[in-house]
Amino acid sequence: MTVLGLRGRQWMIVAFAVACCYLITTGISLTGAWTTLNRDPTNAELQLAANKEVARRWQAWPAGRIFPEQVSYRPETGQSEYATRTGIVPDIACAQAVDEEIATTIGRHGCRAVLRATYVDQLQGVVVTVGVVAFADPWKADKAYKELPGSQGPDGQGGVRPALHAAAFPGTASARFNDEARQDRTIDRGGPYVVLTTSGQADGRPAAALKKARPGAPFALAPQVGHAIARSLAAKSLPDCDEPEWEC
Repeated sequence: MTVLGLRGRQWMIVAFAVACCYLITTGISLTGAWTTLNRDPTNAELQLAANKEVARRWQAWPAGRIFPEQVSYRPETGQSEYATRTGIVPDIACAQAVDEEIATTIGRHGCRAVLRATYVDQLQGVVVTVGVVAFADPWKADKAYKELPGSQGPDGQGGVRPALHAAAFPGTASARFNDEARQDRTIDRGGPYVVLTTSGQADGRPAAALKKARPGAPFALAPQVGHAIARSLAAKSLPDCDEPEWEC
């Protein structure tokens, strides 16, 4: 046998060995991929999927689900009543929904949108505009929440400011509610959402006309409505990885 022939056989053996290695590696990769695709998700993966689903709700949920037509609250009398939605604001821009001071704070922490809707109490004497401020994650929402002004009633000097902008809807009990009529504000948080409210009287009475600060009782429904909406948005659902809205 010539040296050339021997070298040719050696190269064939080497090529065969390399091909076998490729086949084995490919088989291992395919087996690993099949195992990954067909195994049950881990707890960490389920939690991640749940957090992603919550963070997308401001986009994925219908507006009527974020802001239910009616929200239960409990006045001082102790008997449950219902606040009724009068309208939902189509604009979701962050800066247009709040006073400038609040816009600066939420913008610094990555505000993605502000969704607003207005409710009236069961007697249609008190109006509440609710604003859902969406952030990328709970940590950014928490930082903004801690920097924003807290709950406050009228200051006797022209109303409540800075606050969420009032949203009036013509032809409803909230038709006269504007920024000058804001008499109360509250703040709450749920997951990646900060929920603001601003309240006033349905007759549009300017807060500047008040001679002294009013107690918070007339607007007690505001924090309850805000809390109910925040709790609904932040409640985690059990992931169903077979459904398209989940990313497991």
